[in-house]
Amino acid sequence: MAESDEPAASPVHIRQSGKINLLVLLIVGICAGIFATAAQMALWRVAGMPILETLFRDARLTAALLMGPSVLPPPSTAQWDILLVATLIHFALSIAYALLPAMFATRLPAAPAIVVGAVYGLGIYIVNLYGFTALFPWFSVARDWVTLVTHLVFGMGLTGGCWWFAQSYGKSKSTLRGDVPSA
Repeated sequence: MAESDEPAASPVHIRQSGKINLLVLLIVGICAGIFATAAQMALWRVAGMPILETLFRDARLTAALLMGPSVLPPPSTAQWDILLVATLIHFALSIAYALLPAMFATRLPAAPAIVVGAVYGLGIYIVNLYGFTALFPWFSVARDWVTLVTHLVFGMGLTGGCWWFAQSYGKSKSTLRGDVPSA
């Protein structure tokens, strides 16, 4: 296929010129992060956990990554600086975690991509709540079924979002992988 026959690149393609599109990573990562947070809050309600108190606890746990352990002690109230730092960390990690699904989600049909996404979410859960607790032991308090299911939902959201972008706005699968089309 001649290069002039290629459709104009849209800013929402997963890959452009063999490189992963950063806009897609931003959109998918942020949307999966929001979706997972909403799921987590719903699961807290189902589990009978106090939603705002647990949200503020988790915000302190996350903000302590940058602000240090001095932000860990309660109060269980909204503190704008802690919430802002926690939100920035949450979305930065969500965007970074979108990189791997952007590389493989386009190579699979929808259902297997979602299953692989759940496995990816499980891997993120294990690394975050068992691996990183060696450096940040305060995260062990968040090891529960709600956090596990939330990570599964997050992984599925990442792969589902990447798969959707590839199907809705992408070119052929070979172009999404960066392969050179044959003549």
